[in-house]
Amino acid sequence: MAKSSTHLTDDQFISGLKANNNEILNALYKKYYHLVLKLVVNNSGNSDLAQDLYQETIIAVYENVQKPQFQLNCQLQTYIYSIAKRLWLKQLKKNGNTYLFKEEEENDLVDVTEDVGFHLEKENNILKMNTSLGLLGEPCKTLIQDFYVNKKSMDEIAEKFGYTNADNAKTQKYKCLQRLKKYFFEKEIELNE
Repeated sequence: MAKSSTHLTDDQFISGLKANNNEILNALYKKYYHLVLKLVVNNSGNSDLAQDLYQETIIAVYENVQKPQFQLNCQLQTYIYSIAKRLWLKQLKKNGNTYLFKEEEENDLVDVTEDVGFHLEKENNILKMNTSLGLLGEPCKTLIQDFYVNKKSMDEIAEKFGYTNADNAKTQKYKCLQRLKKYFFEKEIELNE
């Protein structure tokens, strides 16, 4: 009986892929999907796009492992994440959404010394922020997104929302931020994994 994917080592995964072992491929497919799902959902994607990206990622990993000179120089999880991140960045650039990643990250593989726990906590906070924004309701949600994500000026926001001037828009933004902070920090938001 084969070991479950949680008990397979990185070397066992690599050996299984080199040997074209379908059981290992399926186990790998299941094990790291959540990482790619979080990456895509946190950067303007959805679960359907995440599935497509994960398939591309696993194909790239498989093809790379088949090369005679292939050596895994980091954790398999980090390797998969870095491939998925590069593929997703290409997809975002193609769609004109380059603001979502810092420019210097494009040519940078994920640093193998980075603490995965730190990234998972950061992603958890992003999910919590998105949930908090959803609880905020309109017009606050759109106002905050227009200012912080779409980089609109206070004058543009005042015009869009019908405020008499930029100062009134700033006051409204401040009130919205206070409500957002309250949702983010004071309410326990349950995130379903």
